[in-house]
This record gives sequence, structure tokens and C-alpha cells, in this order.
Amino acid sequence: MERQYHLLARLEHDFDHVIETCEALIGHVEHAPPAGWILGDTPFDIAWLRHALLDFWYQDGQDGRATRNYIGLIAADATLLTYVADINHAKQIFAATLAEIRQDAPSLLPELKAVLPFRHPTLHDHLRGQGLARLHLKQCWRHLPVADAPLSRVRLAWYTSGRSIKRLSVGDAERRLLEMDTESPHIRIQLRHLAGIPDSEPLAQVQTQAPVMRANLFFHEALADGRLRRAMNLPLPLFIPSEDGRLPSHNTPKATPPDKRTRAKRADTKLEDTPFLPSLRIYRYR
Repeated sequence: MERQYHLLARLEHDFDHVIETCEALIGHVEHAPPAGWILGDTPFDIAWLRHALLDFWYQDGQDGRATRNYIGLIAADATLLTYVADINHAKQIFAATLAEIRQDAPSLLPELKAVLPFRHPTLHDHLRGQGLARLHLKQCWRHLPVADAPLSRVRLAWYTSGRSIKRLSVGDAERRLLEMDTESPHIRIQLRHLAGIPDSEPLAQVQTQAPVMRANLFFHEALADGRLRRAMNLPLPLFIPSEDGRLPSHNTPKATPPDKRTRAKRADTKLEDTPFLPSLRIYRYR
């Protein structure tokens, strides 16, 4: 029990530090506003940045796996980049303590989601009126993206074809099906299909990922490893080193992702087109 209290106290301290570093950056920006751009019709200002940095909350009815995105570009001088580094370091410490709790005391998670917001009552009371009362832990620890060096241009595009693929054995798939309602006809059919393939055959469980904004960064000069470009996801505004305070050239994609995938399906895809076990999103390899 003492170990649990110690972990909770550490996480409370780490959460306070995340808030403090975010507030420090916001205070700096209020006195030295940088150039910025936001996806969509909203103008870049301190209110938007504050909301982007301090949105650590579940909305009513929000899927626990989903996170809200704040897509934008911010020209950052050396001082502003120092504040960004402080935030990311604080988030890294918070994430490490949270990982310890998940490993050693997972029963604390519901409590800390409810307790931590009250350490900042002004922030909590404001957000509670909007139906926000519980912490979204991933939104607490996700880092602010930073370009490695000054950029000549940024190319933004929605990526809607993301999938996570987990390799499973026939035995794994069978155990998962048996945990479902085995009296249902569609589960019995899938168990029969599974019994008809070799035990050694590998299977793939596929999870379609939410659309993400991808940024292709083109550097003014090659990095130390020789790279002239880099691709990264942008869940939060990208801070770009800029000595002259200006943003690099960039495109302006649509504010919402396309309804359908825009990239052609690869001809060499390794998975069959139709799920082998639909209830588990499991496919066979070609």
C-alpha cells in the first residue's frame, strides 16, 4: 500500500510539472508571439495554443482510444524551443511514472484520472462545465513535435490508410473465439474454418487506425546523418526552428480527412482481401 501512495504522489508531482511547463511556454508566447498557422479557418493566437497544450481531457462519449488533434505550424526561436524541450521532458517523466503504475499498481488508474484534475481547480472547473471531468492520459504525455533543423518547406497530407497488424497463431485465434459466444452460429462457423487450416499457419489481426496528418519536412541543409527530409505525424502543432521568425513554405490541405483512401492499394499486399475470421478482424496471408 505504501508503494501505491508513493507512486500516486510521484504522478501528482509529475502532472503538476507538465502543467507548469505548459503555462511557462504560454506566458512566454504572450510576451513574444511567434508566427503560426493552423489547419482550417481558425487564426493562430494564444487562446488556440493554450487549448492545444492543456487539452488533457475526455469529452463525453469519447472513445478512450481516440485523441484530439491540434494541427498547426509555429516558427520557434531558440528561447521558445527551450520551453518546448522543458514540456517534452516533463511529459517523458510523467509517462515513465505512469508506466510504473500500469505495471505495479493498475488499480490506481481510475483514481488518478479523477483526482489529478482537482490539483488545478481553476482549470478543472472551467473544463467541467464543458462536460470534461476525467483525464485522458495519452493526451497528457504525448510530446510536442519539433523539427530537427530549419526547414525550406513542409508538405502536409492526410494519411487514411494506416493499419496495425498483429501476428497470431491458430491457437491464439482459437482461444479468442472460444472466449466469445460459442453458441452463436457465426462463431461456430469461424471455429470450423479455423479447424480446417494447419496449426502452423500464421494469421494476422488487423486494426484500422484513425486518419492522421502526415508532414513531410524538407530541411534547408542536410542533417548530420545526411538526411534532407523526414516524415512525421502531427497530432499537435509542429515547432520549427526559425532564426528570422518566419514559417517555411507549406501547403494547406483540407481541414478534414477524405472519406475514402486516396492512395492506391499496394499490389504486393501480403494479406487476403477478405477477413478469414471477421469477428476478430483476422486475415490469412496470401
